[in-house]
Amino acid sequence: MIKKYTCSNGARIVLENIPTVRSVAIGLWIKAGSVNENENNNGISHFLEHMFFKGTETRNAKEIAEAFDSIGGQVNAFTSKEYTCYYAKVLDNHASFALNVLSDMFFHSKFDAEELKKEKNVVLEEIKMYEDTPDDIVHDLLSKAVYGNHPLAYPILGTEKTLSTFTSDTLKQYVHEMYTPDRLVISVAGNVDESFIKEVEALFGQYEGAKQADVQANTPVFHYNTLQKKKETEQAHLCLGYNGLPIGDPNAYSLIVMNNILGGSMSSRLFQEVREQRGLAYSVYSYHSGYENSGMVTIYGGTGAQQMDVLFETIQHTIDVFKAEGITEKELKNSKEQLKGNLMLSLESTNSRMSRNGKNELMLGKHRSLDEMVELIDAVTQESVADITDQVFTNDHAMAYISPVEDWQSNK
Repeated sequence: MIKKYTCSNGARIVLENIPTVRSVAIGLWIKAGSVNENENNNGISHFLEHMFFKGTETRNAKEIAEAFDSIGGQVNAFTSKEYTCYYAKVLDNHASFALNVLSDMFFHSKFDAEELKKEKNVVLEEIKMYEDTPDDIVHDLLSKAVYGNHPLAYPILGTEKTLSTFTSDTLKQYVHEMYTPDRLVISVAGNVDESFIKEVEALFGQYEGAKQADVQANTPVFHYNTLQKKKETEQAHLCLGYNGLPIGDPNAYSLIVMNNILGGSMSSRLFQEVREQRGLAYSVYSYHSGYENSGMVTIYGGTGAQQMDVLFETIQHTIDVFKAEGITEKELKNSKEQLKGNLMLSLESTNSRMSRNGKNELMLGKHRSLDEMVELIDAVTQESVADITDQVFTNDHAMAYISPVEDWQSNK
């Protein structure tokens, strides 16, 4: 059972008591990601995530790490396009201690100039490492092709140029403007009871942030553009993008089932056709990204540059057959069981429950029970999958590719 509580300052707490485990996962979810940035400060959300681990008024970076190592706990963070999360997983008897350290990082990080300088170099190396993985950056290239100048197209890591401009003052100003109580959700899952809500409220329920209008980018337009990048790689990497659904859309479960059958598993149409039948790629898959005001279905495949035409045509043929013939009753049943199985298995992890509850509260403001989610999966039909397939796979798609051969497009 999920308990929700809103503090007087607007910060929200969601707690799920799981008495059968000995762990507790705590996540601080902030509705601030690369979508809230501009061309001048792109990457600040991610850089800030790094700097929260670099020392507070009472703990240096090593002491923050030791605080969790000394209790056998884990602490980490990640930044996405729409939010940032700082989280810890510890034994239940250390929950209060972990909460206190997280709040110390949240409220009392110093953003010391010397640490700032060192961490800029760390993130710069992270950007370089990312640039060396074309099967990753091709997805960023696709976002650029689809969203153009909208912040959804920005790379989460930022650029070397924007990174160089960040100072202690710019970080503090961004925290003041974006890390406001109304944009904060504290999600807790594990072996703690409702009394823990009072501990959370005592730390996070009093502070104030900037009083201003909600900082939100304009609704993105889905563009069907093509972008390519020449890079001396052993493989060529191809991404196709199709207009999907925003997060929380009522047709989301039909889309999830459809994607699972098309390219979401080893038994999927794309995997079987591209890899098993034709041996064209080691890696081929599809996935859906749902954002607040947009969504995208992405198909990825990697192959030799000389086989790009064949890969593209095979993917297109697979989609055409998928649209024309629909899915079988067996595929529908198998996909539903797989999704329900994944859902049930995730319930065994306090981290997964904390993440699901935190994201749902932050982005949707509501929670569904396990029974409700199973009902929604079971309610998907061959007809509803056919409808969403026709809606997504129109004649238009965006495309991005990275290849050692320049200007491979073949009029796609």
